[in-house]
Amino acid sequence: MKQAQATQQRPRARQRAHMIAALPEGDTEQLDELRELLLTAGVAAVGATVQHLAAPHPNTYLGPGKLAELAETLRLSDANVVVCDDELSARQERNLEQALGLPVIDRTAVILDIFAAHAHTAEGKLQVELAQLEYNLARMRGLWTHLERLGGGVGTRGPGETQIETDRRLARDRISTLKRRLEHVRSSRSVMRAERERTDLPQIALAGYTNAGKSTLLGALTGAEVGVADRLFHTLDPTTRLMRAGGRDYLVTDTVGFIRKLPHQLVDAFAATLEETRLADLILHVVDGSAPERERLEMITAVESVLAEIGAAAVPRLLVIGKIDRVDAQAREELRHRHLGAVQISALTGEGLPLLLEAIEREFARRLRQVELLIPYSDGARLAELHGLAGDLRREDTPDGVRVSAALTASVAERFARFTVTGARAGAR
Repeated sequence: MKQAQATQQRPRARQRAHMIAALPEGDTEQLDELRELLLTAGVAAVGATVQHLAAPHPNTYLGPGKLAELAETLRLSDANVVVCDDELSARQERNLEQALGLPVIDRTAVILDIFAAHAHTAEGKLQVELAQLEYNLARMRGLWTHLERLGGGVGTRGPGETQIETDRRLARDRISTLKRRLEHVRSSRSVMRAERERTDLPQIALAGYTNAGKSTLLGALTGAEVGVADRLFHTLDPTTRLMRAGGRDYLVTDTVGFIRKLPHQLVDAFAATLEETRLADLILHVVDGSAPERERLEMITAVESVLAEIGAAAVPRLLVIGKIDRVDAQAREELRHRHLGAVQISALTGEGLPLLLEAIEREFARRLRQVELLIPYSDGARLAELHGLAGDLRREDTPDGVRVSAALTASVAERFARFTVTGARAGAR
C-alpha cells in the first residue's frame, strides 16, 4: 500500500517529444535547432521523422503514407507529444492530433513558451502575452465542439458557437489592451531614446543569432554585470550600457537574439525592443565562430533576413566572429578568408577586443567633421561637455579662450557652431 502511495506521489515524467518536419528535396537539416529549442523548454527529444516534400500537405502536414508510418512509430515509442518544426495551421494541428492520438504543438508554440519563461520585465511579459494571444486566436475554433452538439445550427448557432465567439471577443479585447499598453511603453522608450540622442552619443546595437555570445560581449565591452547563460533566448529585454573607447563614449544595446523562422507574432510584439536595432548608428552582427560552416552561414542569413524585416537593412554593420577561443589556427584562417573584413574576438578571454574597438572607432570616424572652435574661458561647462563628446581633441590656451581642434558628428558640430573660428572650414575627416 505504501509502495503504491509512493508511486502515486512521484512527479510526472517530463514531456518526451517526437519531432516531425516536411522539408524540400535535398534539404539535409537534422532538426538540431528544434532539439535545442526543446531542451531549452525542458522537453526531451526522443525521436524524429522527416519527409521530403515540395510543400507540406495542406491538411495533415505530412503525406498520408508517412502519417500512417508515424502513427505506428509513435505507438511503439515513449513519446507523449509531437512537435513540428514549422508553424501549423489550426486544421493541420487538429488533423494530426486525430490521426496520431497525441497532443501536437508546433515550433512557434515552443518558442512562445520559452519566451514566456524568460520574460522578466513588465514590458517583456506584455510582449509575450500579446504574441501568445495572437497565435492562439486563430486556434480557438474547435475548443468548444462538445457544446456545439447542443445547438440547433450547423456551426453557426447554439451554446458552443456562443462560447467560441465570447472567447474570441475577450481575446481581441485583451489584445487591444496590450497593444495600447505597449504603445505607452513605446512612447516612454522614445522619450528615453530622445534623451540619449540629446547627448549625441553614438549608438551601437548588438544583433545576432540567439546564443551567439552578445550578452558576454556587452559585458566585455562595457565592464557591466550582464546575465549570461548557455541557452537560447536568455536575453529578451534590451540592455543598454555605456562604453568608452578612444576617449569617446558610446551607448551599446543588447537585444533579443534572432532565430530561423522567427514567428511573425514575436517580430510584431517585440517591435519596440527591435526598434533599438533599427535606430542604431552601427550594428555589430555577432556570429558564433565555433559553429559548423553550414550552420554559421544559415545563422547569418537568418539574422540578415530579420534585420531587413524590421527595417534595419540599411544600418551600417560590422561582422564580429565571436567565441574564437574555441577555434584552432586553421579554422581561424578559414574564417578570415570566408568573412573578409570581419573582426575575430573572444569576449570570454578578451582576445581581439582591442581590434574590435579600433574597427568601431574607424567606422564612426568616417562620419565625423573636423572643426576649429574657440571657447571662452567663461564657458568652461561647454568645454567639459565637448571633451565627453569629442573624445581625443587638441586644445590651445589663448588670450581669448581655449582654441579646440576636434572631430565631431554633424549634430554636435551644429550645436557648437557659434564657437566656430571665423574662416575655419569644416571638412570631412
